Amino acid sequence: MTDTKITLPESEIPTHFYNIAADLPTPLAPPLHPATREVVGPDALAPLFPSGLIAQEMASDRWIEIPDQVREIYRLYRPSPVFRARAFEEALDTPARIYYKSEHVSPVGSHKLNTAIMQAWMNKQEGVKRLATETGAGQWGSALACASKLVGLECMVYMVRVSYDQKPYRRVMMKTYGADVVASPSTLTEAGRSALAANPDSPGSLGLAISEAVEDAAGRDDTKYALGSVLNHVLLHQTIIGQEARKQMELAGDYPDILIGCHGGGSNFAGLVFPFLADKVSGARKNLRAIAVEPRSCPSLTAGKREYDFGDAVGLTPLLMMHTLGHTFMPAPVHAGGLRYHGSAPLVSHVLDAGLIEAEAYDQAEVFASAVAFARSEGTIPAPESAHAIHATVRHALAAREAGTSPVILFNLSGHGIFDLAAYDSFLSGRINGK
Repeated sequence: MTDTKITLPESEIPTHFYNIAADLPTPLAPPLHPATREVVGPDALAPLFPSGLIAQEMASDRWIEIPDQVREIYRLYRPSPVFRARAFEEALDTPARIYYKSEHVSPVGSHKLNTAIMQAWMNKQEGVKRLATETGAGQWGSALACASKLVGLECMVYMVRVSYDQKPYRRVMMKTYGADVVASPSTLTEAGRSALAANPDSPGSLGLAISEAVEDAAGRDDTKYALGSVLNHVLLHQTIIGQEARKQMELAGDYPDILIGCHGGGSNFAGLVFPFLADKVSGARKNLRAIAVEPRSCPSLTAGKREYDFGDAVGLTPLLMMHTLGHTFMPAPVHAGGLRYHGSAPLVSHVLDAGLIEAEAYDQAEVFASAVAFARSEGTIPAPESAHAIHATVRHALAAREAGTSPVILFNLSGHGIFDLAAYDSFLSGRINGK
């Protein structure tokens, strides 16, 4: 019998990040300058990012070495375990074999720390003193606050207003790590002031918070910008998830038929999926299915157009070729704050357009129902973002029961929901009943 908990020793922490750009069947469309619409070069990104991260953003090498100092910090929580969800399988009465990669074991409770550590360390090496960023649900902000403190940087976080109000303990967590946190839109930036002038009660959005953080970083010589999703180098850093999971599935004697991850900007989905997707691209696993799951209220992959668009609400960032709902789109204030983003990572959009992955969207009421079922069988209360992956897993596990098949399903539990209990209270009290 396969172990319930499949672990790896610290010696198996990956030594390199996997860059799927090297294996794409067609090249990724380059970012464009927001003013000239010309292809963006390294110099255009220099005001926001250190040179090491810019090199990774534009890299074409298949493997990018992880510095020993970064791997040493990863030892705080990596490798993360893979679990066989036997109790969940029994609760669903499904012949499917369900596994999940448990990224919620990090000090901040999510996968976001994987890239936060790398970004903070590289900024520190190049003499940066302060980082500015945005956060939706607070998981990314918590991760960068923690990583900044670990390497010795100051941290400024613009937190989407609706999440700032809904998730006060995420805010406290960031401040505990020493970060400054303000609700976005704020009065600290021109982007924030303009948004408040248009709508004093604005719930905010990730796109708007990005605009504020970018404006902050561009206006100070001691500050760089850090992003928790979307860009190539962020997805690159998360591929340690899938690399570990491949080895753990080998130990389990299984290989996934279906890979599932929630999708907002695309980092945790890509982190799990891309190292496996290499097998589909090569033809070794032609029937492998990879499913990105998003909220129906913010369906960038399932309803957005693939075109050049800004990564932020105001139009300060380079134009990215991605599936997008439009950079001015203001999502409904659903509890899965980390998925309230108007666009998708260009790499995720690219592989969707190539037919290498699929996308699904669900209402938050059905998502929370599946999250509660998971918590009552497996014990872990998942973040509302991760609950989307769980709901898709339920749907495919039940479909397997109806079809009489027994697929292997692996999903990414990208974060815990301990700071999201207000959302669960709303669901259990009957106040969540729609999108």
